[in-house]
Amino acid sequence: MFQLDLIQTVALAGIFLFVGHLLCKVIKPLGRYNIPAPVVGGLLIALFNLITHQYGIEILKFDTTLREPLMIAFFTTMGLNASLSLLKVGGPAVLKFFFIATFFAVAQNVVGIIAASPFGVSPLLGVLSGSVTLTGGPATGLAFAPLFQQKGVDGAATIAVAAAMAGIISGGLIGGPVGTYLIKKYKLKTHRHESEKNISSEHLIEEFNKDKSSKKGWIAGEDIQYIYMLKSIVVILASMWIGSGLSLLFKSWGLTLPAYIGAMMIAGIIRNTDDKTKLFNLPHHTINQFGDIALSLFIVIALMTLNLWKLADLALPLITILLVQIIMISLVCLWPIFHLMGKDYEAAVISTGFLGFMLGTTANSMANMKVLSDKYGPAPKAFLIVPIVGAFFIDFTNAIIITMFLNFY
Repeated sequence: MFQLDLIQTVALAGIFLFVGHLLCKVIKPLGRYNIPAPVVGGLLIALFNLITHQYGIEILKFDTTLREPLMIAFFTTMGLNASLSLLKVGGPAVLKFFFIATFFAVAQNVVGIIAASPFGVSPLLGVLSGSVTLTGGPATGLAFAPLFQQKGVDGAATIAVAAAMAGIISGGLIGGPVGTYLIKKYKLKTHRHESEKNISSEHLIEEFNKDKSSKKGWIAGEDIQYIYMLKSIVVILASMWIGSGLSLLFKSWGLTLPAYIGAMMIAGIIRNTDDKTKLFNLPHHTINQFGDIALSLFIVIALMTLNLWKLADLALPLITILLVQIIMISLVCLWPIFHLMGKDYEAAVISTGFLGFMLGTTANSMANMKVLSDKYGPAPKAFLIVPIVGAFFIDFTNAIIITMFLNFY
């Protein structure tokens, strides 16, 4: 057996992260259905472990010391990107869509619990196969898995990855047809000129940062990118440091919370204080890049230790729960999401984006909407509203929702 130390484990994770990117590029279906490269790379090692397990052999043993810090770092960046100013700039439609997504995140857990009950399994299996992994994706699923394991859901991490993967694939397969059905049924057309480009949240964030950077901050230098990186790293680490104390305080109150919740809350406070005071002028884009790096490495390292053989006993209830969830989200996109968001072409594109991130990831949303906009015309409002909620805000409220269900049970 090879015992890998901390550095070797992270290095191997990095290597297989690039292998995952390569496979997503070479194997077209992986890219078409937005399967995350870290998941592909990590599952390769998990499959290798499954094969060796069948022969009663353990070849690799990993040091996962950095797994939790990387996970906390990612969710800290989510807090640092949860700017209420950005939410307000997006307009009332963003706020409405945010509340709708939050409501249906709760509904996913209720539906999951109901679907799990006939099988005599823990209701928390329904929650784990609900907003934890569908709205939250593999990152949230793996982050909460230890808490679900403690509550009696055996093999929680493996279940989380299986549910998240099923959701991502479904979100990629179903989103386009749902949007197309709405457009054809109601004979919808874009109200924008064909030459107009879609406006995404990235454009909004760039303008938001330009406006902020025009005001003098507390630090100056010739290399602005270096300063952005330095500020981002220091604020992420400081948020994690202060947040760890907050998490310990919550734990002393008897609350069941994921390790990252304190850091994410502190990060949110820092972000919105900075928006008011312009003290740090924190850059969204740079922080987001650090978050992506931390998330990618965290997912690969977490998947390295998956026990895939534990899925066999829960295959039937898990498949049933996921089918019910997929049907539910597909139907609510037809009604009421489409009607609540305006019952026009933009609403149809928003509906397919909603399906993308409520079953999979924001990448699913963007891919679904791009297919429709390429064929039927631009939908600038949809490309603004969906990524702001799907990428920056729903994870924040989803963490609170999941925590409430965990503590209730």
